Amino acid sequence: MAQKGVQLDRQTFSCSICLDLLKDPVATTCGHSYCMKCIKTHWDEEDRKGIYSCPECRQTFTPRPVLLKNTMLAVLVDEMKKTGLTAAAAAADLCYAGPEDVACDVCTGRKRKALKSCLTCPASYCEQHLQPHYDAAPFAKHKLVEPSEKLQENVCSQHDEVMKMFCRTDQKCICYLCSVDEHKGHDMVSAAAERTEKQKELEVSRQNIQQRIQDREKDVKLLQQEVQNIIRSADKTVEDGEKMFTELIRLLEERSSEVKQQVRSQQETEVSRVKELEEKLQQEISELKRKDAELMKLSHTEDHNQFLHSFPSLSALSESTSSMEIRPLRYFEDVTAAVSEVRDKLQDVLREEWTNLSLTVTDVDVLLPQPEPTTRAGFLKYSCEITLDPNTAYTRLILSEGNRKATYKRDHQSYPSHPDRFTDRSQVLSRESLTRRCYWEVEWREGAVLVAASYKNVSRGSNESVFGCNDKSWSLECYNNNCTFLYNNIHTPISGPLPSRVGVYLDHRAGILSFYSVSDTMTLLHRVQTTFTQPLYAGLRLYDRFGATAEFCKLK
Repeated sequence: MAQKGVQLDRQTFSCSICLDLLKDPVATTCGHSYCMKCIKTHWDEEDRKGIYSCPECRQTFTPRPVLLKNTMLAVLVDEMKKTGLTAAAAAADLCYAGPEDVACDVCTGRKRKALKSCLTCPASYCEQHLQPHYDAAPFAKHKLVEPSEKLQENVCSQHDEVMKMFCRTDQKCICYLCSVDEHKGHDMVSAAAERTEKQKELEVSRQNIQQRIQDREKDVKLLQQEVQNIIRSADKTVEDGEKMFTELIRLLEERSSEVKQQVRSQQETEVSRVKELEEKLQQEISELKRKDAELMKLSHTEDHNQFLHSFPSLSALSESTSSMEIRPLRYFEDVTAAVSEVRDKLQDVLREEWTNLSLTVTDVDVLLPQPEPTTRAGFLKYSCEITLDPNTAYTRLILSEGNRKATYKRDHQSYPSHPDRFTDRSQVLSRESLTRRCYWEVEWREGAVLVAASYKNVSRGSNESVFGCNDKSWSLECYNNNCTFLYNNIHTPISGPLPSRVGVYLDHRAGILSFYSVSDTMTLLHRVQTTFTQPLYAGLRLYDRFGATAEFCKLK
């Protein structure tokens, strides 16, 4: 900005004849200023004609004006010269490389800052010496990147050539001479091609890390909830025990205190253990976020070799924390039962002998949830048999194959009236409620189908009853060679070929609902991560095309 201001001042105080700063400035009567020598020379040439004019506005003067030096303007011009020199010097200092800058490799003497580095040369260039890379045709294919001090890492130490190739056999960057020498016959590609492949692996690694972060954050929430469950269960046990012991004589007060102390002690132990596991998960999450940040930074580097050099160490992931599974609450119920039994038998036992009260507290079984399967064989471990509920079937749907198959018919069927029946849409729900881990597959032919999971209380007789058009159902629509995921009337298009068989995986407690295209390698179509507040039911909708069918497959 300072340079721009100086440039504007130079134009203001410049002579329009010599185009330089005014020397011995004089002003004509029309108001324009010139160097005294310049305007005299101009008028000397016009003297033969007897007419004198201003070179800028062409105003004429008769007789020839007498010129006097403009003292104030001369002082301003002198100040302008000093300011210009100072600004020029400051601007020059900004152009030179400092200790933390990459210096131009071509500059001699004091080196200027490099504007770009060339991976092909390899060298770094200031703005002046970089210009041939933009103007000269031989440099057109050179690869320019941000200034880098690591260019020598791109040069083969053996042949002093730029390493533009990557040996997959030895997993290292090489030059062309290496490829015809010690690496002859190896699997080799260009560094750019290998970078492209590794970039894909990097993105997969980032996706895995992000998924693991989500999983671990969810696990932390489960553990935090588990702490509250333990505390609530312990509090209830203590409360119940106190009520029972107040019915006993004063001799039992000591025993009541003992029970309370043991429960609280066990509560502290269990809470401490769960919080310790929570802390480990938090540490793992922090480490995964750090790793993800490093991979993101690496993904944006323009230097292929630096990328390939750093990728193996950054992409490696440490072993994950063990899986977690929390069993149904049974922490202190045995304590309550034992106290109740003692109270009932107390009158008979008290005078004869004192039965020792033993506290049996079930350990809190806290394990990280199992990851979602990646193969069909893995999913089949959770397969469940799904049958359709005739009481929910729309009257144009016929159920067969043991109520596993639905077929759309032209005529309405004489089904009895039932409050669970869909009355406006050709839909049907399963008999079975789904509250655990389960997996099922749907195969369909003709027309189109909605494969869904829904709460039982979804609407039965309005537009909102359509699976996926409300907040009580989730569905995958297979229609017109396209797939679309629907929830709460929001449509999410899904790319890829239309599947003829859809697999549905549910982990109700973890809040996961996934739709897959079924083949030898399962292809994820869409995954839902939410909190299910009710049991789910499998659902189907057949579009209005006669003969369209959909069937819940028998899984081995």
